[in-house]
Amino acid sequence: MCLQNFPCQEVERHNKPEVELKTSPELLLNPVVICRNEAEKCLIETSINSLRISLKVKQADELENILTKKFLRFLSMRAEAFQVLRRKPVQGYDISFLITNYHCEEMQKHKLIDFIVQFMEARTLLNPDIDKEISELKMSVNTRGRMKDMELDPTISEWFMPEASKHKNFVPLSLGP
Repeated sequence: MCLQNFPCQEVERHNKPEVELKTSPELLLNPVVICRNEAEKCLIETSINSLRISLKVKQADELENILTKKFLRFLSMRAEAFQVLRRKPVQGYDISFLITNYHCEEMQKHKLIDFIVQFMEARTLLNPDIDKEISELKMSVNTRGRMKDMELDPTISEWFMPEASKHKNFVPLSLGP
């Protein structure tokens, strides 16, 4: 990560991230895409004074999609606390980080890299704790939905437990007054 101060060539006394503006192609390096599959990929774009890392997070089903979007929205609302997190990700990706030469001057480079790598490890579900937490959230949502369905129609319990409904002492579950 060799970023240096480079003033804007268009406007005097301005220093904008070239990776965002893309006004001078000679200041941009070729973007690199690291792709595990179509659902999980990382885009790294570099220029002389900035670096943008965009991540697409694996979402196996609709519930994971909703949970991931809520989590990433929660993070983007607090982007100023993270300093390198962009509020709006690059098109086609779920989250983006923008590191400028100012971040490299103010912060330690190895800590910046560690932060992004730890974030990538946690969100690509390589971390078993995150995977377990998402599975528990999915089970919780499914259980609450099932309980609400049974509350509305007690005969639904026969669909979930058909062998229990044939028992002579079977009483449908009632959850409310």
